[in-house]
Amino acid sequence: MSQPKTAGPVPEDRTAEEEQPRSPREIRLVMVGLVVTMLLAMLDNLIVGTAMPTIVGDLGGAEHRSWVVTAYTLTTAASTPIWGKLGDLYGRKGSFLTSIVIFLVGSALSGLSQNMTELIAFRAVQGLGAGGLMVGVMSIMGALVPPRDRGKYQGMFAAVMALATVGGPLVGGFITDHLNWHWTFYINLPLGVVALAVVVVTLKLPKVRSNARIDYLGAILLTTGITSLVLMTTWGGQEYAWGSKEILGLAALAAASLIAFCYVEQRVEEPMLPLSLFKNLNFTLVSIIGFIVGFVMFGSTFFLPFYQQIVQGASATNSGLLLMPLMFGMLVVSLVVGQAVTKTGKYRIYPIIGTVVMTGGMLLLSTMGVGTSSFTSACWMVVLGAGMGFLMQITMLVAQNSVELKDMGVASSTATLFRTIGGSFGVALFGALFNNRVTDTMTERLGSQAAGGGAKDPGEMSPAELRKLPAPVQDAFHHAVTNGIDTVFLWGAGVAVIAIAAAVFLREVPLRGAGKDEKPAESSLEAAAV
Repeated sequence: MSQPKTAGPVPEDRTAEEEQPRSPREIRLVMVGLVVTMLLAMLDNLIVGTAMPTIVGDLGGAEHRSWVVTAYTLTTAASTPIWGKLGDLYGRKGSFLTSIVIFLVGSALSGLSQNMTELIAFRAVQGLGAGGLMVGVMSIMGALVPPRDRGKYQGMFAAVMALATVGGPLVGGFITDHLNWHWTFYINLPLGVVALAVVVVTLKLPKVRSNARIDYLGAILLTTGITSLVLMTTWGGQEYAWGSKEILGLAALAAASLIAFCYVEQRVEEPMLPLSLFKNLNFTLVSIIGFIVGFVMFGSTFFLPFYQQIVQGASATNSGLLLMPLMFGMLVVSLVVGQAVTKTGKYRIYPIIGTVVMTGGMLLLSTMGVGTSSFTSACWMVVLGAGMGFLMQITMLVAQNSVELKDMGVASSTATLFRTIGGSFGVALFGALFNNRVTDTMTERLGSQAAGGGAKDPGEMSPAELRKLPAPVQDAFHHAVTNGIDTVFLWGAGVAVIAIAAAVFLREVPLRGAGKDEKPAESSLEAAAV
């Protein structure tokens, strides 16, 4: 596999030191800091989302509510690849600690906000730091633990994901009810201090100072392209119609920026994202799979609680618990697969099984009706979660195993970025499908009454408000939401088929391991190159 030229190559002693086997005790100590940091990255939006009604009631500015989330998402997505490259050039520990500090500063300032404008600005700062949290966790783990042994630790991160998804809304609700919304941000501070202390004390990586020139133009073009894509998917069908000049303009800007980015990256000495990485077949395929996993995961977790609250009558207070079956399937399978990969060194079969099971789970969920029991929907969620459990950590593992150690940060950030952009597209496109199907069903069932008794947008109708409407309108709402959900999952299954095709073409490249016979020569990476 060809590699890009570097103006300031990573010192040989750094690579050698990072490749030195680490003791299990040293790795476990570092993992404490990494796990706490990952918890920070995943909890924040879930906690804040629960507190948003109270925040808006206190600060006002309801018309700018969406920007509290959008500002965070934008800066997180745009900064992700930059953090990965900075870690490769100047050392993973330093860039990781810097991202934690920025995240904590943004959290403190967000908690001190006195109006909506301040909150949006400080959330952007917080997102800037958040972009380096997940990348830092994954790239440091990639530097410390050989891919062959990484399955031992996959369960920790799967458990954190499950804990964050279930616990985030509950913690947010508790803080909002018993303290005040400011603590939804302040809670990050003690966790962040613990993560900083543990990483500073336990993580031993060589200090690096590269002489390479930073690819500023590439960074600007990539940031512009990512920002345009996120805004397009966030605003499309919500703030502006999909065919509006604003959305079409963003699409054109995204395309022009990314085309220019590809042109620039082929000509600079130290590219922000070496395009030569995509010459590696496995790296390209797992990037595609990661995009689709993000597409399916964020899309499904966004709409499932809505179905369970509106149609099945579940309590909104327990919205986090509603996803427990999905997270249970993901956690158990991720643990089993991680141990199996560590034991055998084989991984190709798991993405194939995972994409098939994930597609099956989407198809099962597309059969849900108004009378579907909570137990049945929970079973289907377990199937979907199991499919994602085969894929969540394996995609990152294969991406990191497909590059040289010096590109670990770029590989981690690229895998994270594809999943993030996939999630953004999933929520936007699923949202458009859902809203259209709901509107069509309401019109079919109520005709002119669709704009009368059900005057409010179904997407904004709370269960309490729904119960106050006439029985025919309630019934129409139930069928409309059910048809919308079924359409979302049916289309999601169609998209997931692409992931099956990508998984079939993955190649079994030996994983780098701690043992002498486990270290692959450079040719093993080239074996997967196109």
